[in-house]
Amino acid sequence: MTRSFAPIIVFAYNRPDHLRRTLESLSLNPEAQESLLFIYCDGPKDAAGEEQVKSIESVRKVAREKLWCAQVVIKESERNRGLAASVIKGVSEVVNEYGNVIVLEDDHVTSPWFLKYMNDALAMYADANEVVCVSGYVYPVTSRLPETFFLRGADCWGWATWRRGWSEFDSDGLKLLRMLEGSGEIESFDFNGAYPYSAMLKDQVEGKISSWAILWYASAFLKNKFTLYPGVSLVQNIGVDGSGTHSGLSRKWNVRLSGKAVSVIHQVIKDNVFARKKFEEFFLSLHHTPLLKRILRHLKILFS
Repeated sequence: MTRSFAPIIVFAYNRPDHLRRTLESLSLNPEAQESLLFIYCDGPKDAAGEEQVKSIESVRKVAREKLWCAQVVIKESERNRGLAASVIKGVSEVVNEYGNVIVLEDDHVTSPWFLKYMNDALAMYADANEVVCVSGYVYPVTSRLPETFFLRGADCWGWATWRRGWSEFDSDGLKLLRMLEGSGEIESFDFNGAYPYSAMLKDQVEGKISSWAILWYASAFLKNKFTLYPGVSLVQNIGVDGSGTHSGLSRKWNVRLSGKAVSVIHQVIKDNVFARKKFEEFFLSLHHTPLLKRILRHLKILFS
């Protein structure tokens, strides 16, 4: 197995059909045949019923159905950690051992070009300290975006990082919130007020939600770090169908997966003004139903 390809993690819990689709799409990436895959299977909650336990057992059977990549390592938790704790623990373990990592959840269906893009980007920007994240997902904006571009912060649907990038992650939400409030950049953090990420960070601090992703975004944003995005999405989130523990039901996030490879080239590492504006427009398009209810639901979807 060629170690030049980054290891991959897939986090799973209790949705065997979603996991199968995720693993099947991943296996269609040519680089999968030379990649190491870790599948982290979360355990049952203390009050889990018989059906929940069966679903969790089914997930573990799916993980063992095939040799989805060149090598598959399955890690099963006896107890329920929850997504946030699972991601933080799993990413830390793998990235600290191997130096970089590609991260998926059990509802992230990928294009056959996903792993090529991820590995190309990880190689190209390995020594660029300003870049801490590579995103495979991009919002379904209405305009054509550059083939790749940078935005300040970090993202969470089919992403990758390096050991040095993940070292910027700060799990202290209160510290991050105070830094944000003192920075005078809440408006920018919220995409010119189009999406209330700062409200979600407050909810995290107050214990209303449990989200590793808002902490990841805030950690990167406040340290002026950047994420590389593709102009066309290489990841589709199939979990926004009401089946997930944290996700709701919405078609607003649906994308058409790229049918060709995305070229990764060296470019100036700075916020892409055009792409940021298109993100803002997309976020504003979510407000067509009563604002507060709509935003709260989408906050749970986006950073669950």
